[in-house]
Amino acid sequence: MTTDDEWLWYGGRMCLDFVNTLRDRWKALPRETLREPDDLVRWLRGVDLLAVRACEVPESALRSAVALREAIDRAVLCAVDGGLPTPADIAVINEASAAAPRPVLQLSVIDGQLESSSAPHAAEDAAGGLGLVAQDAIELLLSPEIRRVRICGSERCALRFVDRSPAHNRRWCSMTRCGNRTKVRLHQARSRARD
Repeated sequence: MTTDDEWLWYGGRMCLDFVNTLRDRWKALPRETLREPDDLVRWLRGVDLLAVRACEVPESALRSAVALREAIDRAVLCAVDGGLPTPADIAVINEASAAAPRPVLQLSVIDGQLESSSAPHAAEDAAGGLGLVAQDAIELLLSPEIRRVRICGSERCALRFVDRSPAHNRRWCSMTRCGNRTKVRLHQARSRARD
């Protein structure tokens, strides 16, 4: 079992935070944080995608989650470079998206006009929760924000994130996580070189 502190929330999008559940992608053997079905349940509940009363998650849901995560990662990185995701990755994302629960439509009166609104809705099972992750990925892939997805510039990170900085030149997933560490490491290297 993992602990919640192993899941990082620096992606700026739920789907990127999900992609970031595979850590240390720069290594030959990355570190998996979704090792068992309970880890997937805790992650989905951590982003409010799974109802508290949801029942036990089968091992097959974990395999589906990992397949979806990697399809999202490949599709996003491909789209960032201006390419098109593979038909296989598109199929995995679309299949997962189809399992998402429908939003609960409600009526609202806004500025004297009757309008529809939808209430947030948590999934009753892992497939539905993963469907909501897939829908977030689809929204990201279809939005101009896809061009702002970056891979952390720290040589020991590789987390994916959306660069929302005003100048669009953010290099690290987080200044507190990787930015400061990198700056300290570079400063120490310069200091040793002067000695």
